[in-house]
Amino acid sequence: MIGNRIPAARECLKRLDADLLLVLNLSNIRYLTGFTGSEALLVLSPEDGWFFTDSRYTSQAGAEVTGAKVIEFSNRMDALVERLQQSGATRVAFEAGSTTVAFYQELCAKTPQIEYLPADSELTALRTVKDAGELEILERVAAIASESLLDTVARLKPGMTESEVAWMLEVAMRERGAEGKSFDFIVASGERGALPHGRASEKKLVAGELVTIDYGAIYRGYCSDETVTVCLGRPDAKQREVYETVLAAQRAALDAVHPGLSFRDLDTKARDHIAGKGYGEYFGHGLGHGVGIDIHEHPTASPRSKHVIQEGMVFTIEPGIYIPGWGGVRIEDTVVVEQNCCRPITRVPKELMIL
Repeated sequence: MIGNRIPAARECLKRLDADLLLVLNLSNIRYLTGFTGSEALLVLSPEDGWFFTDSRYTSQAGAEVTGAKVIEFSNRMDALVERLQQSGATRVAFEAGSTTVAFYQELCAKTPQIEYLPADSELTALRTVKDAGELEILERVAAIASESLLDTVARLKPGMTESEVAWMLEVAMRERGAEGKSFDFIVASGERGALPHGRASEKKLVAGELVTIDYGAIYRGYCSDETVTVCLGRPDAKQREVYETVLAAQRAALDAVHPGLSFRDLDTKARDHIAGKGYGEYFGHGLGHGVGIDIHEHPTASPRSKHVIQEGMVFTIEPGIYIPGWGGVRIEDTVVVEQNCCRPITRVPKELMIL
């Protein structure tokens, strides 16, 4: 599959009327070439490709990289400038969003004959729809994470700290083959559940609390993302009400997904339900985001989104309610868009788990 991606990237040159494409973002480099190291840059012309790395990765790049000639450098800027000057290029497309001001200023100073054009949206579009190989990996990493979560929550009990829960979950993922965690886990119990990004702390779990766990694994370079909210003991009426409100909002969004629907309208499906139940002011973030090599990718589902759903996209649906001084609930699945609907690839049942 990777071998088919560089020709697609070269199409960006035609659309931008550029001579060369300069790729600096390591996630895009991995997507295009298969390289898994931490030092690289890629230059593509309509016919050729040059992959630059240092001596730490020369052998690795030789084994991993497809579609470009591997070149070892001792100074990345000097090697890049030499390649650009030898090419005779006057218009170079690059990732403005992945380039530091210092790097850009130095590059411009050393290549005054070249006009640099932003290509971020072009490269983003390449990764938006997942191919069959990517979907297979995403299904597997989602399964690893979901199975690990079910194993972990079965062992939760009052008195454990949120950090202990996060560590148990990470170990469970590693034991199932994960390369690591896709982000710092959120474990937010009791009043801390009102923090949408409440990273695991030393707070102890208390009987009767809701506990929100947002977690993900990495497998073969791809991420998973899923959130569950559980209750340590029998929930009270308010906890049930808030949970059922979020669950119904999530289901409304899941049921609405189909190619051609705008992400803004998808966000509205969940947001309107929550607002209709009187909790609209407590749902502040967007409904979801793309997942792939990066934990947050294009597209986004929010009131500001300008994009539409396409078959093969993979993204999260994660409405929440966060009430300061009380707590919160978030429920999240990652889905893949199919011909007329979507299918969750995360596997934890979303009915309230009472532990």
